Amino acid sequence: MILKFNEYLEKINEGLIKSYDIDFVIDKASQNLSLLNVNFDLKKLPNNSIKLTLFSFNKIYIDKVFNFLKLAFGFYYSRLINKPVQIGLPFFISIEPTTSCNLRCPQCPSGLREFTRPTGMLQNQLFEKIILQTKKHLHSLTFYFQGEPYLNPDFLKMVSFANDNNIFTITSTNAHYLTEENAKQTVLSKLDKLIISVDGITQEVYEKYRIGGQYSKVIEGTKEILRQKRLLNSSTPHVVWQFVVFKTNEHQIEAVKKLGKELGVDEVKIKTAQIYDFENGHDLIPENEEYSRYKKSDSGNTDSNRYELKNKLLNQCWRMWQGCVITWDGKVVPCCFDKDATHRLGNLQTQSFREIWQSEAYRDFRNQLTNGRKNIDICSNCSEGLKVWEQ
Repeated sequence: MILKFNEYLEKINEGLIKSYDIDFVIDKASQNLSLLNVNFDLKKLPNNSIKLTLFSFNKIYIDKVFNFLKLAFGFYYSRLINKPVQIGLPFFISIEPTTSCNLRCPQCPSGLREFTRPTGMLQNQLFEKIILQTKKHLHSLTFYFQGEPYLNPDFLKMVSFANDNNIFTITSTNAHYLTEENAKQTVLSKLDKLIISVDGITQEVYEKYRIGGQYSKVIEGTKEILRQKRLLNSSTPHVVWQFVVFKTNEHQIEAVKKLGKELGVDEVKIKTAQIYDFENGHDLIPENEEYSRYKKSDSGNTDSNRYELKNKLLNQCWRMWQGCVITWDGKVVPCCFDKDATHRLGNLQTQSFREIWQSEAYRDFRNQLTNGRKNIDICSNCSEGLKVWEQ
């Protein structure tokens, strides 16, 4: 049955099925996997990946569709046999331009200056080496892990290089460095998606979490990037206002939606917050549980102030199949929850990407995950399987 599925994928790769006939490809792949008694729908992959990430049509190529289907097959087949099977290469990667940041956000290791790993700036030579090794299968690249990307002087050169290699580019910023020139160069770099962190629409509320920040700069930066898009007659970047909900700002949710619309941003997204040490409650956990990743514990504990994750910690994780995170100095770690890079699976300074992705260390980590995810420290506060964004 696996052979039949791979034969079908080869037909896709040979161009016998057109890359634009996406629904046919998805449905046919689902039918083939049903032969293995795997009941799933590719259209319902975690985070709606197939619609939001892979099929950004201006960056789609048949090799990438072929690779994505192999990843999806490996993920669901691994769930069936309870053993990791990885036959594709990642279509999504996050890379860290820098660990430096101008703000002091209290739930961020960069803001708290609490890294135990080395800190620094991603160098262009290493970045280009990574892109050249991954461009054939990589669809989306997020220029963010920790730190403020615009502090790296080569950041926009890297964006341009990735776009020249047909990779969909995304970044997240606090907007304090979106000056006229930076905004212009951002548009010219052909960055596809720009996420701007707002988290408050008055200085009083904004600075409760974005410590050291100026709300006025967020507004100025937003207006400038939108102005440059108009001046340069560009449809990109797609500008997203991201509002992470805390107890301190939950009363401004409707107001931020209204303001974003008035300013003309492409999208306003409401996101739940990751809170460290949530078990005993925290001043930042919203009162409205709809906007929280956590709930009051119902485990029978008499302490009414105990909290737990809303989602069950299942022994599966799409992130381990679809992508990874690369630190500024080339270390490959499993995902964005490993903020201090404690689970280092390889180093791109000395190894190739394929070598790391298919290494014994990576296989061992995936095996740990499929056999006991609760025993992996970075999984204890993970949002996998949980609605993080307001629908």
